[in-house]
Formats: sequence, structure tokens, C-alpha cells
Amino acid sequence: MIYEERRYRIAPGKMPNILRRFEDHALRLFQKHGIELVGFWTPAIGPSLNEVCYLVKFDTVDKMRRAWDAMAADPEWIAIKAETERDGPLVLDIANRILRPAAFSPLA
Repeated sequence: MIYEERRYRIAPGKMPNILRRFEDHALRLFQKHGIELVGFWTPAIGPSLNEVCYLVKFDTVDKMRRAWDAMAADPEWIAIKAETERDGPLVLDIANRILRPAAFSPLA
């Protein structure tokens, strides 16, 4: 099992929009494409409150790549992304990393 941590820096004033896009659309498409959400966070305290962070899990890196490729090519996602960004991008940049749980981790 691998975990992917994804951090999005959100455009100023667009936090409600990105949260709505996840809740109303993206999470359903995650399920459709085999992207299992472990958790989703917004900062309460910290240097930047314009971020979201979430953790998803996959059996293998290959399955992760195939899932993201399938979602990116999904016509429904393409339409949703275009519609939700008609007034400008919601996400300024994305950082991700692949994590493997330590042997003593509850997620191992």
C-alpha cells in the first residue's frame, strides 16, 4: 500500500470554490477511478491558510498513475474543471509525494 499526499495552494478568495468542487464533484470521480480518500484537511493555524491537503491510497504506484490518468481524461472531469474555473484557476500549484507507512504505523 502506498499513500499520496497532495497539497494545493489555492488562489486568493477561491477556497470556498475549491472545497465545493471537491465535495460536489471530485470525490465522486475519485471513487469512479479507484482513488481512495484517506483524509482531507484545511489549515486552521499556520503560515498559509490558502492550502488544502489530502491523502489518498493505492495498492501500487502503477495503479496510482493509471487512476490519475483516467480521471484527467474523463470528459465529466474536463467539463467540471472548465466550468469551475471559468472565472480563473482555483489552484495555483500542486505539490505531491508518495509515502510508505513505517512498520509500526497504524496505516501499515
